[in-house]
Amino acid sequence: MRRARRRALLVSALVIAVLAGCTTPPPPLVAPSDAPDIIEEEIPSEIVVGIDSLAGGFNPHRLADLSVPTTALASLMLPSVFRPGPDGTPRLDTTLMTRAEVVGTAPFTVRYDIRADASWSDGAPIAAEDFVYLWEQMRSEPAVVDAAGYRLIEDITPGDGGKTVEVVFTEPYPGWRSLFSHLLPAHLIKDAPGGWQRALAQRYPLSGGPFTMVAFDRGRGEIVLERNDRYWEQPSDVLRLVLRQNSHPGLTDSLATGDNQIAVLTADAVALNMIDEAEPTEPLVTRTLPRPEIAQVLLRPSSQTLADVELRRAIGATLDREALIAIGTRSGPASDLPAESQLLAPSEPGYSATQPSGSRLGAGNSAELYGLLTAAGYEREDEQWLRDGEPLRLVVAGPADQEPYTSLAGHVARQLREAGIEIELRESDPGEFYDEMLQGDDGTVSSPDDETDDASEENGDSGSAPVDIAVLPMGVAADPAAAAATRLACPVAADDTDAEQAANLAGYCAEDVDELLNEALTGKVPFAEVRDELEPILWDRAISLPLFQLADTVVFGSGMSGADTWRPYLGPFADAPSWQRDGS
Repeated sequence: MRRARRRALLVSALVIAVLAGCTTPPPPLVAPSDAPDIIEEEIPSEIVVGIDSLAGGFNPHRLADLSVPTTALASLMLPSVFRPGPDGTPRLDTTLMTRAEVVGTAPFTVRYDIRADASWSDGAPIAAEDFVYLWEQMRSEPAVVDAAGYRLIEDITPGDGGKTVEVVFTEPYPGWRSLFSHLLPAHLIKDAPGGWQRALAQRYPLSGGPFTMVAFDRGRGEIVLERNDRYWEQPSDVLRLVLRQNSHPGLTDSLATGDNQIAVLTADAVALNMIDEAEPTEPLVTRTLPRPEIAQVLLRPSSQTLADVELRRAIGATLDREALIAIGTRSGPASDLPAESQLLAPSEPGYSATQPSGSRLGAGNSAELYGLLTAAGYEREDEQWLRDGEPLRLVVAGPADQEPYTSLAGHVARQLREAGIEIELRESDPGEFYDEMLQGDDGTVSSPDDETDDASEENGDSGSAPVDIAVLPMGVAADPAAAAATRLACPVAADDTDAEQAANLAGYCAEDVDELLNEALTGKVPFAEVRDELEPILWDRAISLPLFQLADTVVFGSGMSGADTWRPYLGPFADAPSWQRDGS
């Protein structure tokens, strides 16, 4: 009777749908369905991964979208030319490529041969247009993770029906293996509404990897991936992978009961204690995985006030770096990864602390600020610094709902208020924060010692006070020279357009720093030598106060195997296709 009733209901629903309209609407840009029955259905070969946040979009190249789910989805559904090996060295991904090598030096040229059977889940080939699209976006869009290497590309020429790609560079680029990771389906995204910023805001339209997204319900906090039937390589051992959001107590309980097989969370001391005190049938295995981002406080020279390097140093000395680290990490694993270098993350090879002994940046001592402001004609009145009756006022900003940056911005504001500085605290949607608020009204940048720079004055008179201090991530990339150049190099006009590249988020441009960055980027001088020269310069000019490298806690429960292939450089999901559910 139940089956008959269901069949009758289904027939009724179909009749109503036919009568409701005569035309079939066009398919949506995004294929996944939100149907609850897809999410609720239980199958033997399913692994559930608990996570503590699903905030943000899913474009792995945008700072606004950096998150655990973004990294996970990119590693499982987006093709890459190279991927990190067990030691972090880039290795050719032969599931996508047959060859990638330098074929010319004058000009520097790299040839890429894509597998003939590599295709997106809609049947379109993964081809040269995907390389071209990523190149065009990375060299022009603001707030991308690693742009500098793409800006050295002069031209891309397709061949063999798009399966061969020749990339010509303006200068030699030893870090070329870091390019063309996480290719995007250009044929679908380039003309989609919102394009680069919005096409991956909610879902993945297509897959070029072993999994495809079939459902995403942000309200319920669940993403469902299933084996990609169009994947041309070895199919995943797992039929379904579910990312399920929960609180830290909920994640711990789900691991203990076996409802979740794995959890990936930004753990604090309380969460770590919960995991230690859990009583599962089998012991939980916990590992710490450094994330490719560093929390930093950016003292922006592009603002009219902080164009003055002396004031930047004084403001930087007023900030209590240790207190900010304690607040941002909440005594979790990231507290063991303090960032004490301007150019390398604690997890990167060659890292060492470089802050000079005489540097006061992050000291938490406002005495230097008091002396500087007094000498500049300010007077301390009613717990404010006034000059000619006007208070010293700064704008501190951070992305809304993107932790730990949201909380850190509030504490930066509090520390400076306690020093008598009037602070306006701004929070905005991450997309607006990175792509608009930090780009300035006229795209200008500031030179290091030009306190009265005309561009800074124009920016300050634009009708909306620019951001003086921003709390945001510093991206960690496969090529540290490119990461440094992306953050600090001066913008230049592209050869084939009158438009300038997006300014770096500090709004900083200095000829001496730019020259050193270019030497490292193009291999004229080894990065280690350039780093030795640049580190003291950057600490002295007080542009960035690095705090700590973020870290995820990966907890493996019971009910599955294959977790022993976990490799730190690849992230917690890189080997998911080889995971197996017990008994499946």
